[in-house]
Amino acid sequence: MTAGPDPGLRLERLLGIQVRDCQVIGGQFGVRHCRATLADGRAVFAKIAGGRAGDPGFGAEARGLRWLGAAEAAPVPGVIGWDEGTLVISWVATQAPERQAAERFGRDLARLHAAGAQDFGAPWPGVIAGLPLGNEAGNSWPEWFAAERLLPFARRACDAGSLTSADVRVIESVADRIGELAGPAEQPSRIHGDCWSGNVLWSGGRGWLIDPAAHGGHRETDLAMLALFGAPFLDRIIACYQEATPLAEGWRERVPLHQLHPLLVHVCLFGAGY
Repeated sequence: MTAGPDPGLRLERLLGIQVRDCQVIGGQFGVRHCRATLADGRAVFAKIAGGRAGDPGFGAEARGLRWLGAAEAAPVPGVIGWDEGTLVISWVATQAPERQAAERFGRDLARLHAAGAQDFGAPWPGVIAGLPLGNEAGNSWPEWFAAERLLPFARRACDAGSLTSADVRVIESVADRIGELAGPAEQPSRIHGDCWSGNVLWSGGRGWLIDPAAHGGHRETDLAMLALFGAPFLDRIIACYQEATPLAEGWRERVPLHQLHPLLVHVCLFGAGY
């Protein structure tokens, strides 16, 4: 990972406030993760792109966090500042997940989705795990999902040699049948868009959402993502979600459809093992 400029100085230039302490605590995809304390005592989390990080999508992440936060449903960190190479958000002190927190998260997630969106897609260029994410506006989820999520990532994986032409034809066959596979029509929901268990932090008895690929989408997508890598107390999350806003009949059978895009993202990033 490229070392780049001193992270504390980067934060001071961006925020216009002295940084008491700044420590690199991790990172991925050429981006350093830092914990810093500002002169006014605030603890913050920062992402700082190195020289080879390309477009890390900090603008999309910041706008997504603010858009999700505007729903006043599932909590998200506050956005303190960003530019093309740096993102600074409030620090969330984490704890172990608990049953009651998971139940509240299910209700919060239902409220977030119910806040809705104007269209499928978003009014900003999307990014997921450093990869460009189509957000062109659409008014029909099945066609939008095929055109903006499934087909572009299948072709990207094929171009990288991770999928064969025959593999892509399988994905194209799903796209051809998307109308019959997608279930009842739904209005655009306000979704996180990359809601796997690692993007839910447990703090203060609630589930906090981080690292969004937020957009107007299908609410079953977030729930399928939680199941993909095993969220804690998932049965309670789903049960309390259902109590707040019941899912359409057949939602369980549609989970693999909603998981297909994140699996394609992983193929693009990590190869054919996914």
